[in-house]
Amino acid sequence: MRAEIQNIVAEIEKSVELLAQRLDMETAQHRLEEFNARVEDPNLWDNPEAAQKLMRDRQMLVDALDVHRRISQDLADNIELIELGEMEEDAEVVADAEGALKSLAKLAAQKELEALLDGEADGNDTFLEINSGAGGTESCDWASMLARMYVRWAEKKGYKVELQSESAGEEAGIKSATYKISGQNAYGWLKSESGVHRLVRISPFDSAAKRHTSFTSVGVYPVVDDNIEIEVNPADIRIDTYRSSGAGGQHVNTTDSAVRITHAPTGIVVTSSEKSQHQNRDIAMKALKSRLYQLELDRRNAAVNEMHENKGDAGWGNQIRSYVLQPYQMVKDLRTNFETSDTKGVLDGDLDGFMAATLALDVSGKSRAEAQGD
Repeated sequence: MRAEIQNIVAEIEKSVELLAQRLDMETAQHRLEEFNARVEDPNLWDNPEAAQKLMRDRQMLVDALDVHRRISQDLADNIELIELGEMEEDAEVVADAEGALKSLAKLAAQKELEALLDGEADGNDTFLEINSGAGGTESCDWASMLARMYVRWAEKKGYKVELQSESAGEEAGIKSATYKISGQNAYGWLKSESGVHRLVRISPFDSAAKRHTSFTSVGVYPVVDDNIEIEVNPADIRIDTYRSSGAGGQHVNTTDSAVRITHAPTGIVVTSSEKSQHQNRDIAMKALKSRLYQLELDRRNAAVNEMHENKGDAGWGNQIRSYVLQPYQMVKDLRTNFETSDTKGVLDGDLDGFMAATLALDVSGKSRAEAQGD
């Protein structure tokens, strides 16, 4: 077996070992049996939310076990094919098996990264907030571009996307928007996107066709389920109702159904502008609890997501990523130095490379300065 292929085999074996450690293989089968027994309980769906969480946790374990088994089996099969091919001097069989191992190495590395999403809230659904910053109309347009980018990314992942609230810009784009994104590890993947995003381009709103720089901030907060208790003192919040903005004409909202909740101790403000005021109160309270839970997570682990610590205002000096469309094409993450010239792909939702690089950086324990030094 060639040295290159031996190295690839060693990489795959290391990934398989790490997957087994994350799964705790010694207890995995016993945990699956416990899940299966609870699923057969006739009273399971008396509590739909608890039942859904149980089914989701069980499926995650089943999927993880299947991935580990499949990678291990494919590795063994292709090693055997290479050995047989070499014995029979069949170069075609060897080449096919080596190609399969190279593809398997990429899959194993990806699954190894996904296995690192084992934080307390990584498996949860998430709220995604987008707020335009310095740059006026240009910034509002940039905010709408980012909203489209994240919706595209979520749809490619098969996640469910729900618009919770939106405030339109005066001339174009949006001032702010909040989405709820639901799916396995939605928060775990998106948490790396919190921070300020900087755009450099020729502005379509400038008749002189000058280059403009604009900023938009992104905040990501886990959806808190009933298993996590977050107490909110009613005396600490102010609830306001207002008439939500709409498209005009027959779509004008004629009642004060939109809800804004302000949490005095932290200054957190959340909104929801669905048709039902009762529904909006529920959505806004869940969003507030998610924000408060995120604060608690940050306090417990100050090293998690350095972008939360250095987020600052949406302006110069606080950005985590730059998107340059003029005079050249480049998107670069300033924490990991991961970059690509495929700006169109990124704005169409191709973000996995950036997220994986930040996740790997977080696991390695390196600081932002150390990463940039590397």
